[in-house]
Amino acid sequence: MRLAQLFYLENENPEKEIKLYINSPGGAVTSGLAVYDAMNHVGIVDSLPCETSGVWEYIQSPVSTCCYGQACSMASLLLAAGEPGKRYSLPNSSIMVHQPSGGARGQATDIAIHAKEILRVRERLNKIYQKHTKKHTLADIEKAVERDYFMTAEEALEFGLIDRIMEKRDVSVDDDESSALSESSPTQ
Repeated sequence: MRLAQLFYLENENPEKEIKLYINSPGGAVTSGLAVYDAMNHVGIVDSLPCETSGVWEYIQSPVSTCCYGQACSMASLLLAAGEPGKRYSLPNSSIMVHQPSGGARGQATDIAIHAKEILRVRERLNKIYQKHTKKHTLADIEKAVERDYFMTAEEALEFGLIDRIMEKRDVSVDDDESSALSESSPTQ
């Protein structure tokens, strides 16, 4: 998914809901956080290249999220970051949370710098999960993401990552009045 797609849909009609369909094993944290920031009304700089004139200060459109297949790693964070009450999963989807991973090579001081950065990123991601699950303390989130934690749709509902499991197509959720955006990976 490209951020430009979010901006385009929002520019077409800021009042119209954007539906983000997620089937992704995850992707780069930095790319995922860029999508997260756009979804969560964080200011966008006014020098974005676009075909229309004007400045986007925020993505004003509500963004609903729906997992079909899988939402793992960074994709699970985007699933959880959907508009409250509009975070869905299909019944046989798999959702996985974990801490960020990475590696570093080079001089010992460079490796130490990278280690410090990944720990800082882990703390930021944990706070974001905690913000969107609400019923968990930061310590609960830290324990949950210590290793790969796979959840069924029911477990993700209980955990607070989603609000509803879609057992069948719901016309009130899937109407013609919203814009759909499919995501196969946060880095695309």
